[in-house]
Amino acid sequence: MAKIVAADDDPEIREVVMECLAGHEVTPAADGRIALDLIRALKPDLAILDVMMPHRDGVAVCRAVRADPSLAGVRVMMLTAQEKMAEIEEGFAAGADDYLTKPFSPKVLAARVAVLLGKPKP
Repeated sequence: MAKIVAADDDPEIREVVMECLAGHEVTPAADGRIALDLIRALKPDLAILDVMMPHRDGVAVCRAVRADPSLAGVRVMMLTAQEKMAEIEEGFAAGADDYLTKPFSPKVLAARVAVLLGKPKP
């Protein structure tokens, strides 16, 4: 079981992500500031970040995670409606390990999380 922080300002998306990853310890966050605080406190295996969130966007959270040596082991997935090539490139430039656009398939999310966590695909 992996520790995962799932940050999205939409409570329905957070709920879907938590259901998709029910075999893991998923901690939800409603905005970027809370997400970064949780990531720093919990040092999760994975952070799933929406890009457009209040208080701090997901790209800024990703940059902060990558700038903190104590969080070097945290994998980051961007899960967002931002689907333009420039936005995807910005996510990877910030240090994201993966980028999945909304709407998304719960099975694809689970499979990509499994890959990021180093487990075989379900």
